Formats: sequence, structure tokens, C-alpha cells
Amino acid sequence: MSIVTDLLAKPGVIAAGEYAYRGDRFSYRGALSEEHARMASIMCRATTMGANMEGRMLEVFQPRSGLFPPRGWVVHGPEYTVCVMANVFCMLDNAKGSINGTIDFMTQALAKVSSDLI
Repeated sequence: MSIVTDLLAKPGVIAAGEYAYRGDRFSYRGALSEEHARMASIMCRATTMGANMEGRMLEVFQPRSGLFPPRGWVVHGPEYTVCVMANVFCMLDNAKGSINGTIDFMTQALAKVSSDLI
């Protein structure tokens, strides 16, 4: 199975997908329209690039801080959460799923993905 399929089987995950670091391709499954999935992939790429820039800046101020390269990021709202690890994203319904469980799964499943692609 693919990580997207595995994520969709987790409680509360309403959509999951992968995006290209170049920003020109994406794939997804779940409760998103094609247009919303396209916008989500653009948002994920842009935010990942921003997190990498901030990680580099923190590394200048505090070498070996452990914050660079970042492995992912999370935006947690009152109803939904976006979790991104490597080039994989998922949308989580907070009332139905566990943020910690989702992040733990993504961390383990994507542990060997290179961060050099960003």
C-alpha cells in the first residue's frame, strides 16, 4: 500500500496526498476537490520552503540546533489540522482523529525519505 492509502485508513484523516517539491505535480485521495487539492499542494510546497528558510536562519544563530533540516510542519486549527512530512500532506478532522497518532505514523513511515530534495 502507499502512504496516502495508509493515511486515509487512519481515524479522522479526510484527505491525503503527495506534492512535488518543484510545485508542478501532485496526487491526492479523499474529500477534496481537484482544485482544493491543487491549492493544498501549492500551500504545502510554499510553507515547506518557508520552514526550510527559517530552519537555515536558526542554524546560523544556533549551530547544531536540531531544527535543520526540518522534517515537516503542522497547522492546527479549531476543527482541522494539516500535517506535512517530507512531501506528503494529510488533512485531519480534529474531532475524529489523533494529531499525535498521525504524526507518529508519518514520522515512522517517512523516516528514510531524504530531505535533500528541498
